Amino acid sequence: MSAIEPAFTPAGRRLLDVKGLTKHYPITRGLLRREVGRVRAVDDVTFHVDEGETLGLVGESGCGKTSTGRCLLRAIDPTDGQIIFDRGDGKPVDIAQSEGGSLKALRRDMQMIFQDPFSSLNPRWTLLDLVGEPLVAFGVSKGKALEERVAYLLERVGLRPEYMRRYPHAFSGGERQRIGIARALALNPRLVVADEPVSALDVSVRAQTLNLLEELQQELGLTYLFISHDLSVVQHICDRVVVMYVGKVVEVAKTADLYFTPRHPYTEALLSAVPKPDPEQQSSRIVLQGEVADPSNIPSGCAFHPRCPYAIEKCRTVVPVLETIGDGQQVRCHRAHELSLRGVE
Repeated sequence: MSAIEPAFTPAGRRLLDVKGLTKHYPITRGLLRREVGRVRAVDDVTFHVDEGETLGLVGESGCGKTSTGRCLLRAIDPTDGQIIFDRGDGKPVDIAQSEGGSLKALRRDMQMIFQDPFSSLNPRWTLLDLVGEPLVAFGVSKGKALEERVAYLLERVGLRPEYMRRYPHAFSGGERQRIGIARALALNPRLVVADEPVSALDVSVRAQTLNLLEELQQELGLTYLFISHDLSVVQHICDRVVVMYVGKVVEVAKTADLYFTPRHPYTEALLSAVPKPDPEQQSSRIVLQGEVADPSNIPSGCAFHPRCPYAIEKCRTVVPVLETIGDGQQVRCHRAHELSLRGVE
């Protein structure tokens, strides 16, 4: 029975370097489908992911988290930018420019765990078909070897090997997500993009799934890009966090720094919404006024200024840049140096 081989590399090595990633969707009108505007789903996003770490990507619905993750895997094509991936052979490649056979080869190193374990599994396929699909597509295993590999993968995620002849409808939500995890691990990937992997699960099942992801990371040397809107989960599992608002990165920091000393007003508002474990402790949530900005009609200056309680005139007219403050903490805010914001209590 073949094992999943760990992909360990020197600590701190940069696995993924995203520079100026952009994804715009054209808005067309008329018989000739003339372009009259653009939806800026992802707008000049820059960050990096180190080997073996878990990087959280957070923000409200519609901020561009999932679009960013799908661009990294080339599930959708970016409009602009670079996605530099270190394959471990000393020859980094730009995923954004890869095509054909070179892109297919890269897909062995990058896999995705989808948000909905119900719609991401073909109901007409058995677990052998679902988990074995990547192995068949890349010509890795077939016949008896394929069954042995699938049996090992199922066992590794906490499912019984004899289940491989069953269909997805026979399993609970948590078990279906374990099937999705087994499928993602089939080709020994180095990077796993987990898109809200526990948001559709019950609370007790969430904890089990998160523990499984952490165990697999420690044993196999996996690197995660963990996309979520649940800041409690992000605090538990992530080493660093990237905060997005209307397609842009507004703050990047180590998890402890971000949660206890946020630098951006939007981050402060998000953290105030984190549920408190003590039912007797009164909530002091910051309720932002107005609506999230329209990505097809982004306000001038800082996109967050119409909702920001600390906005000044400069915020309304000048677009802030992402600058580094303190020990590697990055923030996109004109008043980051002077504001003292509240973190989690």
